[in-house]
Amino acid sequence: MKFAITTASGNLGSTIIKHLKSVTDNSNIIGIARTPEKAAFLDVEIRKGDYNSKEQFLEALKGVDILILISGMDHPDKRIQQHRNVIEAAVENGVSKIVYTSIMGAEKGNGFSPVVASNRQTEEDIKQSGMQWAIGRNGIYLEPDVEYIETYIKEGGIINSAGEGKCGYTSRPELAAAYFNLAIKEEMNGRTVNLFGTAITQQELVEALNKAYNTNMTYTSIGVQEYTELRKKALGDFIGSVIGGIYEGIKSGVFSGDSHYEEVTGRPHKNIDELISLMK
Repeated sequence: MKFAITTASGNLGSTIIKHLKSVTDNSNIIGIARTPEKAAFLDVEIRKGDYNSKEQFLEALKGVDILILISGMDHPDKRIQQHRNVIEAAVENGVSKIVYTSIMGAEKGNGFSPVVASNRQTEEDIKQSGMQWAIGRNGIYLEPDVEYIETYIKEGGIINSAGEGKCGYTSRPELAAAYFNLAIKEEMNGRTVNLFGTAITQQELVEALNKAYNTNMTYTSIGVQEYTELRKKALGDFIGSVIGGIYEGIKSGVFSGDSHYEEVTGRPHKNIDELISLMK
């Protein structure tokens, strides 16, 4: 059985490939990358594939049985057609199953919503493709918070607009295990599942980081508009609005709820302390 994984050189794509290498022979894995040289470190077959080119994917997906499609990072109004290029090429190549890395969140109401809405359209395109499919909706990555720890310490803690809202965090290795299971388990066909750990507040996140790093940081909640403006000033309008929208979504509860992680993988999702420990 041949697996293909898009954006192979990216963080999630490469982590999924590393997981696949631990459970199947390298010859069964095809990585697809816009710039193949950047994925050479993975030591599997790498084929060229740019989401903007259906023609490249018609070539890249030859002989593939199961495709894991990593959601693109372009502007939401471009992603839908980019993903369609891949889906159509998969259909024309006779790919039997497609697994898509989607996202939790609200389709309307905050600055992250356009990203979520574009993912929902791709989910619908996949469901209408005629292939077998499985869709995962990822929780929020914990990695950025851990990678930002020095800044948090310097600033004395975490400041955002999430308030008392709870967020289901996850990590790339946890997601890699989940997407492998979504790919191989027939009982997951036709399922849309949420993938994250036990939802926690920002105060609980700070406490976990303090415990792991022996620090004394605090959490400060500020207004949604104030925080969004700070992010836009630091990161530009688009990314700033997206980040602001994520924390507005946390505040309103759209990143909590039921997780299907244990049903998918057969084990509980690692807790916040375990995730941080593995990232240190």
